[in-house]
Amino acid sequence: MLIDSHCHLDFPDFAGDLDGIVARAASAGIGRMVTISTRVRRLGELIAIVERFPNVYCSVGTHPHHADEEDGISPDELVALSKHPKVVALGEAGLDYFYDNGSPEAQARGFRAHIAAARETGLPLVIHTREADDDCRRILEEEVAKGPFRAVLHCYTGGRELGMRAIELGLSISFTGILTFKKSEALRALAAELPADRIMVETDSPYLAPGKFRGKRNEPAYVVEVAKVLAETRGVSMEEISRQTSENFFRLFSKVPAPQAA
Repeated sequence: MLIDSHCHLDFPDFAGDLDGIVARAASAGIGRMVTISTRVRRLGELIAIVERFPNVYCSVGTHPHHADEEDGISPDELVALSKHPKVVALGEAGLDYFYDNGSPEAQARGFRAHIAAARETGLPLVIHTREADDDCRRILEEEVAKGPFRAVLHCYTGGRELGMRAIELGLSISFTGILTFKKSEALRALAAELPADRIMVETDSPYLAPGKFRGKRNEPAYVVEVAKVLAETRGVSMEEISRQTSENFFRLFSKVPAPQAA
């Protein structure tokens, strides 16, 4: 079994095809999917999806692109919304300096609010970080000093320094189809080096289709291709990478029920 720990089933790209998306994922051996929130104010759309499909769960949070739009959402509000039985994580929140879609100040405020909610609830925080390694590392160090919290750096494309520092701070790292791209040699080198108990796989669909499907709409079933390259990169079997990444997922996303052993 594999897990797609990060997808966006509420995005318009999937409109009208959700039954097919979920069915194809199940046929590909994807046991669980987490559809990730990008706007707290649109959580209702995610709840409608996760209540429709038994093996789909969601998070609640504000993507840094929408940090100004949802500036001021408090940790208390995030904590309250996370009480829904199928809300299993906070985020995605963090820093994105690649696009000018959210002021750095609002992004940082939102990031810290989500960390506070993760600390209070014990739920994992899904962290988005792009072209912001130094500030991300600084905020993580400052916040861990205040008290531990659980988190994953999703769709990791940052440098080795941030990645290894995140591991030292107790975080996990998740890989997408970017791992399969020819130009991603440095990312694969990092993936080979990380501790086996801190790695996960995801699609971030509908974006970032792996090499085999590049240029097409991504979907949760394609996480298999990410897992294949991760296994090759680490020199282990597909069975081993499936087992390890699934165990890592259920340990971090502990609110998601694991399947009963046969």
